[in-house]
Amino acid sequence: MTSAALEILGLGLGILGWVGVILACGLPMWQVSAFIDVNIVVAQTIWEGLWMNCVVQSTGQMQCKVYDSILALSPEVQAGRALTVIVALLGLVALMVTVVGAQCTNCIRPGKMKSRIVIAGGAIYILCGVLVLVPLCWFANIVISDFYDPTVPPSQKREMGAALYIGWAATALLLFGGCLICCCSCSQRDETSFPVKYSAPRRPTSNGEYDKKNYV
Repeated sequence: MTSAALEILGLGLGILGWVGVILACGLPMWQVSAFIDVNIVVAQTIWEGLWMNCVVQSTGQMQCKVYDSILALSPEVQAGRALTVIVALLGLVALMVTVVGAQCTNCIRPGKMKSRIVIAGGAIYILCGVLVLVPLCWFANIVISDFYDPTVPPSQKREMGAALYIGWAATALLLFGGCLICCCSCSQRDETSFPVKYSAPRRPTSNGEYDKKNYV
């Protein structure tokens, strides 16, 4: 019962991480303007994401524009698009696979195959966490390098946006949820791999023969 509850917890964490990846993919706040000039009064803030960039005016108005050309994008943006979309699709596959093999469902009879299916779902969640970590760290490395590069003008310096932090939190949920699912399934598999058979002690009857009801 405990392993089933932990398995459900791991599945819930995986779903939250998957939703977080989708949210981070759609948000335009992967890079935001860095205010490091002497004059801190600015008229607009620039947001740059995987699919569009937005300009937020000091009055609260926001204008967003989708990137015109895919081939003209930088390599990190192209890789971020591809990997986040792949993770979104793999997360759906991991959800279906884990639900099919979960202990709380009856899609497959209990046994080794059911445990293997759950382990496969947890492994897919772990793979999703690793894949989405690549564009997040890539973007963060570029932002930090440009920020401390003296050759980059102050107006072009950027800071890490909220989407990166949401993506890192989603990565942690995916990795922890996948590991929890795999560990619970492995422990359940070990418990059921070697069944123990109990038999009652054999006692002779009055006629010297063993009673058949003592055999199990």
